[in-house]
Amino acid sequence: MNRLWITLPCLTLMLLAAGTAVAENDEKFVPLFNGENLDGWVQNGGEAKYTVEDGVIIGTSVPKTPNSFLCTKKMYGDFILEVEYMVDPLLNSGIQIRSNVYDEPKTYKTDAGKEVKVAAGRVHGYQVEIDPSDRAWSGGIYDEGRRGWLFNLKDKPEAQKAFKQNEWNKYRIECRGDSIKTWINGVPAADLTDDMTSEGFIALQVHGVGGDEKKVGKQIKWRNVKILELED
Repeated sequence: MNRLWITLPCLTLMLLAAGTAVAENDEKFVPLFNGENLDGWVQNGGEAKYTVEDGVIIGTSVPKTPNSFLCTKKMYGDFILEVEYMVDPLLNSGIQIRSNVYDEPKTYKTDAGKEVKVAAGRVHGYQVEIDPSDRAWSGGIYDEGRRGWLFNLKDKPEAQKAFKQNEWNKYRIECRGDSIKTWINGVPAADLTDDMTSEGFIALQVHGVGGDEKKVGKQIKWRNVKILELED
């Protein structure tokens, strides 16, 4: 009986401390987008159009241009990133993390072993996929401009079902050391261990559409983009 009276106050204190820690973390999230303009961002790659309307970043596809990336000017290593997005069903997109730009031409191998040459200025790095197609790999991790797929969702049916077509979806992305984890609408998706790149920018992608007229002028939208940088 005495042990119970001792344990309950201790448990209460622990729960209060945990609640305080969560509140402090919420307060430390910093907006990456000020809701008004694209200050703090720079565009690389293709020439898709990026605009701001009613507190939302809008990316619009244009013909005959490569993948476009709206990139943070600041580099990030370990962090928790949260972002909401809505994508046209005809488009493909992604959130770049720990990404960089090639200073000179490079040759890399895809996941199928094919050698591909890329020009200087090409964005490369980890990409959290946004995939509204029937494949439904939104939340998987693709290595843009380098190795291809690192963690697809073919064995993650719960995550595949979590994506909402024509609605706002939310990503949570955690980078800690060589660990990269993703959640889509609160459902665990990718869980990757990889140490190729430890730091880079964050970017919002509008995928190239070639000359496909059905995909030209389609949009992807982002809002509530915020980050919590993690200390060592």
